[in-house]
Amino acid sequence: MYLTPQRILLAGATGLTGEHLLDRLLNEPTVARVLAPTRKPLAAHPRLENPVGPLQSLLDQLNGPVDTAFCCLGSTLKQAGTQEAFRAIDFDLVLAFARRARELGARHLLVISSLGASPDSPIFYCRVKGEMEAALEAQDWPQLTIARPSQLLGPRLELRLSERIAAPLSQLLPGKYHGIEACTLARALWRLALEEGDGVRIVESDELRKLGK
Repeated sequence: MYLTPQRILLAGATGLTGEHLLDRLLNEPTVARVLAPTRKPLAAHPRLENPVGPLQSLLDQLNGPVDTAFCCLGSTLKQAGTQEAFRAIDFDLVLAFARRARELGARHLLVISSLGASPDSPIFYCRVKGEMEAALEAQDWPQLTIARPSQLLGPRLELRLSERIAAPLSQLLPGKYHGIEACTLARALWRLALEEGDGVRIVESDELRKLGK
């Protein structure tokens, strides 16, 4: 458990989970600074630093030191348009962000992956997520926490008809397949950030729901 103020780096602060996590971080007395690069400006806060622009172009401009990094980046094939564009975000950009976070001194990286992530998955989405996890493990982080949520529940700005149809069904599924609210995932990520440890920890969705209660 951290006893001194933390310095946080957050990617994906405008996303469904990221916005909940940012709100929590800014209301935590143990957090001294949140560095959250975004494409559009965030509401001002005395402990928030918000570089604005495409993340890839901002990475070299980010300044430390950083204690903990959260990666809430994530797209969908529909949003990205092509498999190549999806991979550029959910693999390449995630790895570039992680490398920069390590350069700035972060010891603990927490990243949102996906239920079913595996480099051997026949499903492209899950395969890219699994390859991303493996590549992050190869970066040899002192502490790496991989969250694998099931379907994320919560209001989105963009219309995702398939998700609106699937969301009620996901809440009927058992165990790790049960849908998880984005605010619950954000609370779980913060609790996991407070746990000191070494090596890699993979947290499935059912455990995330328990941690986020």
